[in-house]
Amino acid sequence: MKILKNISVGFAVSFLGSIPLGYLNVIGFDIYNHEGIASVVPYLFGVITVEAFVIYFTLIFAKQLISNKKLLKIIAGFSVLFMFLLAYIFYASAAKTSSQTSILTEYKNHSPYFIGLFLSGLNFIQIPFWVGWNLYLLNAKYIEMAGSKKYLYVFGTLIGTFCGMLGLILSLHYLTSQTDFFAKYLMRFIIPAVFIGLGIFQGIQFWRKYL
Repeated sequence: MKILKNISVGFAVSFLGSIPLGYLNVIGFDIYNHEGIASVVPYLFGVITVEAFVIYFTLIFAKQLISNKKLLKIIAGFSVLFMFLLAYIFYASAAKTSSQTSILTEYKNHSPYFIGLFLSGLNFIQIPFWVGWNLYLLNAKYIEMAGSKKYLYVFGTLIGTFCGMLGLILSLHYLTSQTDFFAKYLMRFIIPAVFIGLGIFQGIQFWRKYL
């Protein structure tokens, strides 16, 4: 039971955390639209490869990281700027491309796995996310660290991320294939607006917490 608990808790947290519209999901959606499921799967494996290291090390060093206020402040500040940068990148890319052209055209020569690896490595916001969750789960005794249990927890989180991202990518594809409005405006206006909203929200949180 304890083994299943570690896996299921990791899956639940990661699955729910991967559903909100982030740039990794958006790029996965773009890859699916132009390359199909055969490219999305290795892309997602690239994403969760980086996440595996992040989750493991934030699990081991959660208490030390949460006490490093300067590091968390830098990460939080970078995340705010990163949201606005993403809004501009997606808007500018969508404005220059047609619906038949991927925003990742310049990366076509690279393996989807390495694209996922690289872009997931830029996702610094996952550090405070996992530090907070891991510390909470440990203190509340929802998970255990003894023996191989911590690896089972990490395994559960990776399955959760993979399933959550794939589910959102397929849902976005279905939505845009059924609705002309989303097909026309999703990449150019809706997604940039989401990132601007996230940037404003994170900026307010940053101001309240650090300034």
